Amino acid sequence: MHSKAERTSQYILETVAPVFNRLGYASTSMAEITKVTGLTKGAVYGNFENKEELALSAFDYNIKRISEEIRSYTSKVKSPIDKLLALTLFYRNYGDYTKKLGGCPILNIGVDAKNNNPQLLKRVKQVIIEFQGNLVFLIQKGIDVGDIKPSIDPKKIAYRIFSLMEGSIFMAVTMDDRTYLNDMMDFIDDMINNELKN
Repeated sequence: MHSKAERTSQYILETVAPVFNRLGYASTSMAEITKVTGLTKGAVYGNFENKEELALSAFDYNIKRISEEIRSYTSKVKSPIDKLLALTLFYRNYGDYTKKLGGCPILNIGVDAKNNNPQLLKRVKQVIIEFQGNLVFLIQKGIDVGDIKPSIDPKKIAYRIFSLMEGSIFMAVTMDDRTYLNDMMDFIDDMINNELKN
């Protein structure tokens, strides 16, 4: 059973995370935070030291939700190749899933923090490194079990896949056209099946 303070902190994060993600750090005012939560400034800062801590926690909250959703896709299959294909399946529906989060947190917060908040940008970079690292691990595992060609460079392919995914998210969101996302997932699937698969 969570304490009242823990429940309040969780409520604040659930309510404020999409706002930070949509508006960015600088544009998310304390007035907006108190409005959406229905709490006083004192109640918010009784649970979070300052706006920066709240923004970092909100970003981590959104990333945790996305990571859990990715795991729900990839845990249904066993082989590294199938896990990579499950990942592209998840990203085909990424826009629908992240709508309730206020958009893609890596893209939104990364661009916003680049010019406004070095600490938040550092956290976004850490998350990108973790995501890419998970892809490197998965591709290397595929090589080790004989699913993926041994000539493949895991780091190079992992970075390429991640960049293609994030780039297509940017285009799909900016142009309000999910064709960009679906087309890029087709391209990645072809790469997995025709270039990576042993």
